[in-house]
Amino acid sequence: MIAPSDRTPLPREFFDRPVLEVAPDLLGRILVRTTPDGPIAVRLTEVEAYDGENDPGSHAYRGRTARNAVMFGPPGHVYVYFTYGMWHCMNLVCGPEGRAAGVLLRAGEIVEGAELARTRRRSTRNDKELAKGPARLATALAVDRSLDGTDACATGDTPIRVLTGTPVPADRVCNGPRTGVAGDGGNGDLHPWRFWIADDPTVSPYRPHTPRRR
Repeated sequence: MIAPSDRTPLPREFFDRPVLEVAPDLLGRILVRTTPDGPIAVRLTEVEAYDGENDPGSHAYRGRTARNAVMFGPPGHVYVYFTYGMWHCMNLVCGPEGRAAGVLLRAGEIVEGAELARTRRRSTRNDKELAKGPARLATALAVDRSLDGTDACATGDTPIRVLTGTPVPADRVCNGPRTGVAGDGGNGDLHPWRFWIADDPTVSPYRPHTPRRR
């Protein structure tokens, strides 16, 4: 259950900051996905920061395209991409408009709507794995490209909203290299931009980049 004090929506100003400030500050926040079948809420436990044209790991590193256009828009919007021909992943855009920074939502704890999430993640062994990884999180929340560009800070009804939740104390926030990112973007000395809650069982395991065989 979500406590009444945790239900205040995050304002756009929260996202209108540098990505390396927003990313760790999203830990412990609650994302609510409202669907025709009912709402699902996930407490965020793992994220990754991507800093646009300054970041070789970012989809926006080489500039604006039709695919990544939302990243260049106002903060507080949802950027959804399709990967490996089968999975969707969800990001929250941050920083000033035109800056193309975003936070990939990697994992979380389902705190409301677990029964509905289970119907979308039938292969999971337990509830801790329902949103353990970015593709699993998106699947559990029924996120696809139709939600790309959604304003998570809009007033009134919106299919995705981020609530204040309970921020995580700094001494419980860990950071390290981003999962599966190639080249300099995956170098933990240069870009230790994966953030997670220490000892949380819903956090996904780290895996380095492995080149795909043709």
